[in-house]
Amino acid sequence: MADDLTYEDTLAALAWQVELGADEAVLDHPVDRFDLPAPPPKPAPTVSPQVTKAAPVQHAAPELDAVAVARQLAEGANSLETLHAAMEGFEHCDLKRGARNFVFSDGHASARIMIVGEAPGRDEDLQGKPFVGRAGQLLDKMFVAIGLDRNVEGPDGLYITNMLPWRPPQNRDPKPAEIAMMRPFLDRHIALADPDILVLMGNHACAGLLGRRGITRMRGNWEEVLGRPAMPMFHPAYLLRNPVAKREAWSDLLSIKARLQ
Repeated sequence: MADDLTYEDTLAALAWQVELGADEAVLDHPVDRFDLPAPPPKPAPTVSPQVTKAAPVQHAAPELDAVAVARQLAEGANSLETLHAAMEGFEHCDLKRGARNFVFSDGHASARIMIVGEAPGRDEDLQGKPFVGRAGQLLDKMFVAIGLDRNVEGPDGLYITNMLPWRPPQNRDPKPAEIAMMRPFLDRHIALADPDILVLMGNHACAGLLGRRGITRMRGNWEEVLGRPAMPMFHPAYLLRNPVAKREAWSDLLSIKARLQ
């Protein structure tokens, strides 16, 4: 009789059983689910090997050698005008960012005497010239007393510059790294101006060009810088604070005058 059931009859019978509450199909005999064999273990998932990419090696950029850059620029200057332009365009000294003006030189390069100070002060930074404040006024009087004047062209004039062309903040002392950075420019400046005598004003000029400090011991004693005689002297700013030292400064001036003769 079961063979006479159509698809519709079977579907209707299934729906009737669902209406009666049947919710699962059962076999002809009960199944002891506690006695069933354990299912086989699931195969471990296949993990494809991951290729770990090595992080790219970061090569630190080589540190800029500002002294080498300064040396290259200085060696390429064949005149005071090109040296002026090379120094003014030098971007690796932080002092440039805080200064008002670039201070290159004053006086006439035809002079036999070249004075090297330390760095511009407030007045020098404002005017763009070295030694124009109170210390500069004293310096002028000192050299006029032996017949030398920055306003005179020729052998009786003066040519004046500094170790640094930019004013340090709050007039602090120049740092050794700053002096070393600008030293190639100064060496070239001296070579191009070609003075007979250098005058080193104060400790920082002596430290930069002689590699030594101690102006009290060094003043009055002739040294040699780049093949030229050099006289260390008290800085005029020191003389303003210690007028008694003007006696030693006058002795040094007389020694310079005698050397010129």
